[in-house]
Amino acid sequence: MRIPAHSVCTAIRDDIVAGVLERGSRLTEELLARRYGVSRVPVREALRTLEAEGFVVTRRHAGACVAEPTEQEAADLLEMRLLLEPLGAARAAQRRTEAHLKVLRGLVRLGQERARRGNSDDLRSLGGWFHETLAQAAGSAALTSTLTQLRHRIAWMYAVEAPASPVDTWAEHGAIVDAVARGDSERARSLTALHTERSTAAHRLRPAPGAGRAERVRNSQHAVNMPSLRH
Repeated sequence: MRIPAHSVCTAIRDDIVAGVLERGSRLTEELLARRYGVSRVPVREALRTLEAEGFVVTRRHAGACVAEPTEQEAADLLEMRLLLEPLGAARAAQRRTEAHLKVLRGLVRLGQERARRGNSDDLRSLGGWFHETLAQAAGSAALTSTLTQLRHRIAWMYAVEAPASPVDTWAEHGAIVDAVARGDSERARSLTALHTERSTAAHRLRPAPGAGRAERVRNSQHAVNMPSLRH
């Protein structure tokens, strides 16, 4: 049975974000097809998608390669996030459904509970789900897609320090949801802008990956149906 191209795209993207496929390394259809246990057709489609997202570039005489973003490109992504996350929250206050509110409130309760207990193992994932749901609540497929791509690319380029006070972070999430629930778009926007600005300060640009991992990349295997990384 042919594996959907989207699953292959997710697997390749996850390996790029995780640094398993290093920046600048070649991405040949044949090797990737063997790596993920698929034909070359979904690999070719996935590479086109990843090139549009900025993870892959096509070079003359070299073919597809993992992109090598500059520091300025990385900084631009954080600036875009500072502008778009508040916009998404403001739109969510206008367009959210009760289903969105139920999920957001559930995530806040769980995040606050884990933060109070000092159980930070999965707080990063919970935070990712929170922001993903908030973006979906904006009711704009284009905005949701852009924010999702931003989160993936920022996770690829930056390491994020754990917040000094996870309890305060989840209190901020709760305040954003309260504003969204009341339909207060301006408060949702301002609270999200402040929250995003604070979290941006914890981002540290990742150094260019070192050499010596090519052999591990060639020999390792990756499950294509593995869920996408969340940030």
